[in-house]
Amino acid sequence: MNLITDEKLDKYFLITKEALDMAKPAMDQKRLDHAKDFFDMASRYYSDAYFFRDKKDYVNAFAALNYAHGWLDAGARIRLFKVTDDRLFTVDETYEV
Repeated sequence: MNLITDEKLDKYFLITKEALDMAKPAMDQKRLDHAKDFFDMASRYYSDAYFFRDKKDYVNAFAALNYAHGWLDAGARIRLFKVTDDRLFTVDETYEV
């Protein structure tokens, strides 16, 4: 399907919100400035997604959600966020928390 529907946006808003909620308390305290920067970027893109959705610009809303989750996933991958949930992040159980 080539359409970005309300249902698809709802799904990805929920997934990204869950990832944001998991990453926030899991910031690496030794690299807190970097972790906060990644988290801030993700939060801003998440907020942008709502802005675009309100304007009925579903393509940019979906793109902003993907950028938001990309920042979180990149942060998790380089261990700025000490997470192990491989459903939300590109990590596996062998990662030390």
